[in-house]
Amino acid sequence: MSYPVIAITMGDLAGVGPEVVAKALLDRSILGECIPVVVGSASCMAATVRTLGAECDLVPVDAIHREALRAGACYILNTAEISPIDVVPGLPDARWGRAAFRSVEKAVAMALSGSVDAVVTAPISKEGIHLAGLPFQGHTEYLAHLTGAKRYRMMFAGGGLRLVLHTIHIPLKEVFARLTPSSLAETVEVARETAALFGVANPRIAVAGLNPHAGEGGLFGDEDRDIIAPVVAEMRRKGIDVTGPYPPDTVFLSARKGEFDFVVALYHDQALIAFKMVAFDSGVNVTVGLPIIRTSPDHGTAYAIAGKGVADPGSMREAIKLAAALARNKPHS
Repeated sequence: MSYPVIAITMGDLAGVGPEVVAKALLDRSILGECIPVVVGSASCMAATVRTLGAECDLVPVDAIHREALRAGACYILNTAEISPIDVVPGLPDARWGRAAFRSVEKAVAMALSGSVDAVVTAPISKEGIHLAGLPFQGHTEYLAHLTGAKRYRMMFAGGGLRLVLHTIHIPLKEVFARLTPSSLAETVEVARETAALFGVANPRIAVAGLNPHAGEGGLFGDEDRDIIAPVVAEMRRKGIDVTGPYPPDTVFLSARKGEFDFVVALYHDQALIAFKMVAFDSGVNVTVGLPIIRTSPDHGTAYAIAGKGVADPGSMREAIKLAAALARNKPHS
């Protein structure tokens, strides 16, 4: 059996990232599905493991050579010389923002070169990014920058749902301006192209409406009738099995019942409120449309509980497992 090699970044060192990574790797089932390589501060990860009182032997490496990796082992690639005593849990710092981005940069470079098969990222702090003077809002935009991706979307998988977001971190009032025929058609295309990674050959894609009751024929807004419905009709003429717009208050339930393989949601909270109700501790964020596979937990740095040893590793564990599964499904050129 060939094990996919998964690079796992530690995220913001003052958050729960190192803890959930360490705890996830204690699940022996992970080692039955992939070869994990932690990327970040080796000293901080070692300190985290000691604090947890865990037995997790991390083999240090300076570079990834597949022929030298063995199944059943965990590896660590050091990208930041940081003393654990300098890190104050729950306190954002420019140093941790820069360190997090360096680890992502290294992991992505390895994925682009084929040294690893996928990247899993632990949560980063938007405040830490800002303090470091980095011109990105978060992981998604930085990953697109590093890979040169132009058509990319945020997706969430878990709890019987696969949700592709049309827009992400923008004010709600700007969603209307971003809902154009060309951009929505692109989102549907990205969802269709992503389906192969999930082992779905002919995906059934639903598009959520924008307005209550999907506009009720124009009574509650005309975007559903004048923008979404024509795009759906045009995509169907191209042979894509997409339907909608559906009332947003029922489409996610229909997807959980198995009526759809993917749902295109139009804005962040439309998707995430439904998603976190059913998959808060196990949901996975997937950046689709990139030339690499990238997953992450669906939670943030959780500063309020950082350093207390109580963080739930469920979402990180599922992110690693999904990354391995997607890597196995990815066609090789």
